[in-house]
Amino acid sequence: VISMVMVAVGVYARLLKHAEAAVACLAVDPAILLVMVGVLTFLITFCGCVGSLRENICLLQLFSVCLTIIFLLQLAAGVLGFVFSDKARGKVSEIINGAIVHYRDDLDLQNLIDFGQKEFSCCGGVSYKDWSQNMYFNCTATNPSRERCSVPFSCCLHDSSQAVINTMCGHGMQARGYLEASAFIHTNGCIDKLVNWTHSNLFLLGGITLGLALPQLVGIVLAQLLINQIRDQIKLQLYNQQHRADPWY
Repeated sequence: VISMVMVAVGVYARLLKHAEAAVACLAVDPAILLVMVGVLTFLITFCGCVGSLRENICLLQLFSVCLTIIFLLQLAAGVLGFVFSDKARGKVSEIINGAIVHYRDDLDLQNLIDFGQKEFSCCGGVSYKDWSQNMYFNCTATNPSRERCSVPFSCCLHDSSQAVINTMCGHGMQARGYLEASAFIHTNGCIDKLVNWTHSNLFLLGGITLGLALPQLVGIVLAQLLINQIRDQIKLQLYNQQHRADPWY
């Protein structure tokens, strides 16, 4: 049910963008990601649900194998991310830079980036000048955009006295130096902030990982137990049929 809701929300968000004539990049579109995760979750849980209700060994085996693969992929991703932290950092930087490039192309992506920059008090990938990669915020003299050399309002320092957010507070900040810009915006990049947050919340992340892994392991074990019970029942039925067919029985 949850997976079907995820698919419905993702499809609705995607159709709404088309209705607004929004040009979204598929590679960084949260709606597409939501649909993909929802479809995958639905297929796996459908196999487990129907397989257990109908006592279908093939569906139960498929359910167990899929859960095992997902669990191993999560385990491998965690180990590789820890061992090859520099490459993982580079991959995260690549994703963030791609999101910066398509910031104005997708409203969902825009809201997601603004939320991240507000929560982590950061701006851009490595620094606030990374926003020059975006065609609207590009700081070259040939850029005709009114947002030239600016940064999104989510980079600005929060002023509790302001009742209304000034969306133009980041205007021209890329043209200023770090010290001058730091009086108005967050100049530190989100990558360093994200790494520091990860190091500070290792126990929380470990608990979340364990909370995700335990249901998967329980599902795998229960599926295998049910498969073994079904096979034992089949063997018992075959045994009884053979003995009933025996004239000396």
